[in-house]
Amino acid sequence: DFLKRKKNDTRGKAVIANISARVGSIEDNKMGGWYSYRMSKSALNMATRCMSLELKRHSVVAISLHPGTVATDFTKNYRKNVKPEKLFPVDRAARQLLDIVESVEIKDTGKFYAWDKQVIPF
Repeated sequence: DFLKRKKNDTRGKAVIANISARVGSIEDNKMGGWYSYRMSKSALNMATRCMSLELKRHSVVAISLHPGTVATDFTKNYRKNVKPEKLFPVDRAARQLLDIVESVEIKDTGKFYAWDKQVIPF
């Protein structure tokens, strides 16, 4: 159904942006811990990668995004160690991710981006 609608859409590119986290990177794991959360984000990254390969032929971009540490109830128990300039209000985090979504092209499909547009290794 998605691909049928996309085919008839004249608004431009389609982007699937999955909200992941840096802790989902196997290569970037330097601390261990958080098993369930890390595994769920790694699985999401794998799904993004698989989607990117399949949907590329339909000109759909699929990416994973790491928003950084966002000031929410979810992060309140561990953000005391986060530098103030790296703790983002929700509206800023959303804008940073939307900037990435708006800038990606089909050549970027399958990548994992941090909030600052840096590519994170899987």
